Amino acid sequence: MKIRVENGGRMLQKPSEKEQEYFLQQELARLRELREQYRRQLEEEEKRKLKELHFMHCPKCGQKMEMTHLQGVEVEVCPGCGGIYLDAGELDKVLEENRRGPFAQALAAVRKVFGG
Repeated sequence: MKIRVENGGRMLQKPSEKEQEYFLQQELARLRELREQYRRQLEEEEKRKLKELHFMHCPKCGQKMEMTHLQGVEVEVCPGCGGIYLDAGELDKVLEENRRGPFAQALAAVRKVFGG
């Protein structure tokens, strides 16, 4: 029910409960969306910072890795612990380059163990 109130010659209407509820729901939905946008921004910023902090660092010892070539494929090598790290698809390229050698046989065995 709307109530008319006179204010300096103008008639004002007090919003009904349904109108108030409608606008409250609209405001809550807007606040939820803003909160979700803020959460996504924080997640993206955290992801960017982590990548910046850990990019090209050894997952085992944390030292900065160096790039080198192995069988014509650029791989990452850790000077600290000696670990060699291959990106997706690089193991297949190395194996393709050296199918019959002992290195290829060792890598093929590793692939079998890890389901490659």
